[in-house]
Formats: sequence, structure tokens, C-alpha cells
Amino acid sequence: MNQTLTKPVNRADNDPETDRVLAAVRQIVLDNLLPSDGRLPTERQLAAELGAGRRAVRRALTQLETEGLIWRKQGKGTFAGQPPDPTEALAAEIVAEVDPLSAMEARLCIEPALAELCARRATAEDVARLRQLAERTHEAHEADAAELWDGALHRAIARIAGNRVMLTAFTLIDEVRMGEDWQMKRHRARNEARRELYDAQHKRIIDAIDARDGEAAADAMREHLTALFNNLKASMSEGSV
Repeated sequence: MNQTLTKPVNRADNDPETDRVLAAVRQIVLDNLLPSDGRLPTERQLAAELGAGRRAVRRALTQLETEGLIWRKQGKGTFAGQPPDPTEALAAEIVAEVDPLSAMEARLCIEPALAELCARRATAEDVARLRQLAERTHEAHEADAAELWDGALHRAIARIAGNRVMLTAFTLIDEVRMGEDWQMKRHRARNEARRELYDAQHKRIIDAIDARDGEAAADAMREHLTALFNNLKASMSEGSV
């Protein structure tokens, strides 16, 4: 897995055809209108199906890859989601033994440190990508979409941090917490006021990264995860999950 993000497509340079293809393919991915293996049609097939040029399709796929919605493997094709990781097998083994609050405790241990490293190593392009992902999270109206973009933002911070060992630990936690039952618990622990709070906290994290202030980035991430932890705990204790 790459530890740094691909250079984002400059939206200002996109022509209408690229924007149209981008919207169409993004919707295909979000609606999971794909085979069981998650493989997308080839560039040639997408161009034919969407009535677009190969260049527009290629630019759209590059943008979706930077958003964390697809990944590509030479000679194999383009797939929805994230590339396979060896931690998936371990996550599958321990998921039944780990409760959501324990996973949040683990996130509180590792993600502030990742945010601090991210602040040290992020480029201007990385920060621009983080802001785009935060904006997508804010604009998402459906719970599943909000969860997708929120996860993409946190994964991007972890990748930019550039520490392979810590990234593996993060990926393990991320895999464990992405179970369907756990996602339902998180959905029920959200409401509009909490979403506004989380959006503001995301902004503070990214602002600190942009300022290259590692300590502030770590503090902002810790504050964000503590709010998530407390809200999840309260929701579970109230019997609403």
C-alpha cells in the first residue's frame, strides 16, 4: 500500500466531460453496482459505456484513486475500495473478541501520533486532499456515505504519516471496526449536532497539519476521538444500539 497520496486532479483543469465521467463512475462505486470481486470495467469499456474519451476516463479514475474509492493493480485491473492488506486475515480472527469501545481505545493510542507525523510530512497537495475529503464528509447526507468519506480521511492521514509499522496497526484497527454490526452502532450514535461537531474537529486537525504543528494536530485528533468514544459509549449505555 502506498504511504503517500497520489497527486490530486486539479478540479479547475477538469473539462465537463471529465466531471461527467467522474460523477458517473463515483456513483457506480458508491452504489456498489459491480461484480462480487469489485472490479470496474476497463478504461476502454467505461469510455464506450459513458460515451467519453479515454483521457477523461483516465483522469476520473485518478481522482477516485486519490479519494480512496478505488485502487489499481498493474495487469489485474481497477477495483472498488482499498487494496488487500495482510492485516485483513488477523482482523477477521479477532473481530468477535473485540468490542467497539476497545477499538476506540486503540484508536486513541495510535491516531494522535499519526496526526503528529502527518503534520511533519504532509505536502501542500496532501493538505488539499485532506480538505477535499473533509468536505465530502460534511456534504454526505446518507450515513453510509458519511462513514465512507470519514474513513477515507482518517486513512489518508495515516498514509501521509509515512510510518509503515504504525500504518499496519492503524489498518488492523480500521478493518476490525468496519464490520457491519459495528457500523450500525456508529450510525446510531450520530446525530446532526454531533456531525457538526465532528466536521469542526476535522477542520481543526487539518488546520494544524497545514500549519505543520504536530502537537496541535495530535491534540485535535485526540479531542475528536475522545468525542467519538464518549458519544458511542453513551449511545450504547442508553440501549439505543
